[in-house]
Amino acid sequence: MMHPISSREKAVGTDRSAQLTDMSNVDTKKKLMLEALEKSLGIVTSACKAVGISRASHYQYMERDAEYAAKVNELTEVQLDFVESKLIERINKGDTVAIIFYLNNKGKSRGYNRHNEEKREAIQWPTNFTFNVEGESV
Repeated sequence: MMHPISSREKAVGTDRSAQLTDMSNVDTKKKLMLEALEKSLGIVTSACKAVGISRASHYQYMERDAEYAAKVNELTEVQLDFVESKLIERINKGDTVAIIFYLNNKGKSRGYNRHNEEKREAIQWPTNFTFNVEGESV
């Protein structure tokens, strides 16, 4: 003999269905987001617009889903590789600014850096100046 389903059981079943649907929607959005991030070379705003989610949703996915976060981080590495390849192209063309930028960032262990904080802090900068204008002290 079959037992009739109570209204409470129906409600719980409906809630469970909604949860499963929400979960599959989130999983689909994550998948679409990863594809969009790849196409946009990791630009989050562009990818979010393409998928139709907020940046906040993307960052919530990152916090709550380690696998998603790992995939996003891998895409970020691909983006960095791409940008570094463009920098190397500029260096190979003799672009002085690109060369200096590279050395300032990658050559620090060899003494290349734009800001040497220790030397700058050790300088005693003058606070009083005296100018002579046509023989008069100002």
